[in-house]
Amino acid sequence: MPNLLAKGRLARWSGVAGASLVTLTTMAGTVLAAAAEHAPDAAHGGEHASGGLPQLNPANFPTQIFWLALTFGVLYYLLSKKALPRVAEVLEAREERISRDLAKAAQLKEEAQAVLAKVEASLAGARAEALTLIGQASADIEANNQARQSALGADIAERLRTAEASIATAKEQALANVRTASADIARDIAGRLAGIDVDQAQAEAAVAAVIEERQG
Repeated sequence: MPNLLAKGRLARWSGVAGASLVTLTTMAGTVLAAAAEHAPDAAHGGEHASGGLPQLNPANFPTQIFWLALTFGVLYYLLSKKALPRVAEVLEAREERISRDLAKAAQLKEEAQAVLAKVEASLAGARAEALTLIGQASADIEANNQARQSALGADIAERLRTAEASIATAKEQALANVRTASADIARDIAGRLAGIDVDQAQAEAAVAAVIEERQG
């Protein structure tokens, strides 16, 4: 494709150069013809003057036309065979380089898009995995907290039962001690005040009756 474009441009430029050379040749011929019309006057004036313009001398016209045509022919040959092909080669190389750069840029863009898609997929997978791990960790923490709360509640209940049993035992022991002490005091008071020797069992029974009456 670049070769066809370069050849097309070369042909177009060659045509333009040829047309330009033809136009210049025609203009040169017109100028020389106009000069030839005034040549008699210039020749008549040359009889009275020692010098004049050689390019306006009709005798020099064929030589000038020959060299003009030869010069334009050489220029046309150099342009069509040397300069324009070189310009076409430069343009072709430039177009090929631009095409390669564009193709490489498109390839790099596709690769970048593919890498970006992979990165986004990896990020999405990492987010999903992280959310799963967070949910599992939260569930484990909640289960551990519930287990700890249950164990703590059972431990507290057991300690409360143990404490209540200890308190009840201590209370019964204290009441027994109070009964015994109260019976001893009652026997001692009865013996000292009334001179009556009260039996220990009777004294304890009397004290128990009084305590039950107070509690009731």
